[in-house]
Amino acid sequence: QVQLVESGGRYVQAGGSLRLSCAASGRTFSSYTMGWFRQAPGKEREFVAAISWSDSSTYYADSVKGRFTISRDKVTNTVYLQMNSLKPEDTAVYYCAARRGGIAPMPLDYAYWGQGTQVTVSS
Repeated sequence: QVQLVESGGRYVQAGGSLRLSCAASGRTFSSYTMGWFRQAPGKEREFVAAISWSDSSTYYADSVKGRFTISRDKVTNTVYLQMNSLKPEDTAVYYCAARRGGIAPMPLDYAYWGQGTQVTVSS
């Protein structure tokens, strides 16, 4: 069974940086795509970024392109989301997700989810 555990969320001021981590276990992830999603209060869960485990190809939502970077460490089975130039509108619970197959931007495409980590950006 795939397990995903996020960490790194906290309170930060606008313009600051955070790095989220997602520790993945329970599978060999070579054929998987790992994604980050976020959900703000009263809003639907939205795609942030995704990375192919095998070749490290990446895909970003337009709202975070140029500010966020997704990466993965094959040795530790960890996926990272480096977030720079944070804005108040980035405030949300951030979720790590996994799917077997290629990059996809919809939450329904992902079978496995972590519990989420709260990111709060103050103005």
